[in-house]
Amino acid sequence: MKPEFYIARRFAFKQRSASKPTFIVMVAVIGIAVGTAALILTLSIVNGFAGSVENKLISFSAHMQIRHPQDQLFQERRSDLAKVTDHANVANATPFLEKSFILRSRNSGKGQVYRSKPVIVKGINTQQQQAFLNKFLKAGKSNQPEAAGESSEGIPLYAGQTLAENLGLTVGKKVMLVGLGSNSSDAKLIAGNKSIIDMLSSLDLEVGVIRGIYDTGLQEGFDDYVVLSDLKQLQHRFNPMMISGYDANVQKLADLPKTAKEVTASLGYPFYGYTVFERYANLFEWLKLQKNITPLLIVTITIVAVFNIISTLLVLIIEKTREIGMLSALGLEPGKISMVFMAQAFLISLSGIAMGNILALSLSLFELRFHLITLPEKSYFIKYVPLLIEPLDYAIVSIAVIALTLLFAFIPARIAASLKPSTALNT
Repeated sequence: MKPEFYIARRFAFKQRSASKPTFIVMVAVIGIAVGTAALILTLSIVNGFAGSVENKLISFSAHMQIRHPQDQLFQERRSDLAKVTDHANVANATPFLEKSFILRSRNSGKGQVYRSKPVIVKGINTQQQQAFLNKFLKAGKSNQPEAAGESSEGIPLYAGQTLAENLGLTVGKKVMLVGLGSNSSDAKLIAGNKSIIDMLSSLDLEVGVIRGIYDTGLQEGFDDYVVLSDLKQLQHRFNPMMISGYDANVQKLADLPKTAKEVTASLGYPFYGYTVFERYANLFEWLKLQKNITPLLIVTITIVAVFNIISTLLVLIIEKTREIGMLSALGLEPGKISMVFMAQAFLISLSGIAMGNILALSLSLFELRFHLITLPEKSYFIKYVPLLIEPLDYAIVSIAVIALTLLFAFIPARIAASLKPSTALNT
């Protein structure tokens, strides 16, 4: 062991008879530990929050969608689907059909109360439906849907938890779906002197049965608006062989924008595509804003830790003034005296960083196990504080704290080296 490190270790961690400099060192170590843990937890929460919301959005919606302009329906073709799936980055692609309805529910009680709300009924294939319901189904059963035309009760529907609460929906309940017919439009329905019979004949009136209730946690624009059904059932009742577009998932999410452009180009006009990041741009911008605040928090906490180590070293210099004078009188060079206090700063910061890493990891594991901190799901889309334990975050924070500590410890170290032996011994 070099003499500088030996002296630094004794200065930092060995108790003296007249005073207790180790108490000051322990305060510095605890301060660095708390700062390090705060930095790591901040990064874990921000990254975990962003990852949780992104995963929910991606699991609810496909990575990209291929449609016609103005959401026009078009005929499903195997050749179009083959062009989508032939792309090297596309993992899978499935057709879907979306239709707008007014969902009307009757609630029993004092009299009969009717509740209505606009919804989007999305028809997806069996595999896609089962994969979604296995993740988010809260009530009911994710049984295989009946073949087209076999349901005598009505169209099987899976409603979101928020929509179910607003309309009083329960599993097995029948509802009315009211929508424009395939040959109607808003303008045609309103214009002209149509009789009430003509207007009613322009509507699609169908009975639906709530087979289950799902809960994704994305309550606005998702659980309160989207109703899932079987693609074949929806096509059989309303638009045979017609679809709204193709849902596609990719293997490399980083190449998603490029993949969407290439797939759209291969299909040609009038197809166009957009990614999940474009579809929910407001939510992803919000997540980006959360990440942008992180550097400010890191700088603030780091500055506190740095001033903590500077003040600790200055106090230790005052405590060890006579010892510094003795070392100088014995012939220890000023540069080596400076190295003693630099080594002392390194040992203190290393101890604090080790404690901070252990504290951050312990708190993270405890929270992930017991979920003590809850969040309002309507505002944050998640019920509990998400934490992402990333070894890289621990390494980056540790290296940054050590580097900044050594950088700013140079000032008090130079002060110690500049003390003259006569002045120090007479103190």
